[in-house]
Amino acid sequence: MSTADQDHSEWEPFVGHDVILDTRGELLYIGHLTKVGDWFVTLTDADVHDLATSRTSKDVYLIDAAKHGVKKNRHEVAVKKREVVSISRLEQVIKY
Repeated sequence: MSTADQDHSEWEPFVGHDVILDTRGELLYIGHLTKVGDWFVTLTDADVHDLATSRTSKDVYLIDAAKHGVKKNRHEVAVKKREVVSISRLEQVIKY
């Protein structure tokens, strides 16, 4: 296990907030960040969205979620930290 996996400090500002996790693959996660572990982060009241099967762009989907709320399809989901390429708070999405 690398030190980066064990270091939770960079995740702490996001804990307790609705966040967007952009991953290496086609999955996009939107939900309430409740826990940061060594290997996984946990979202509750989450939307796991497969961009490969979506008719809308990622940007349009995120703006819709920011305007109308998260389309929850999971009570809880654990996401492997190594798959996450970016994190942002849902409230930071610019609604144009």
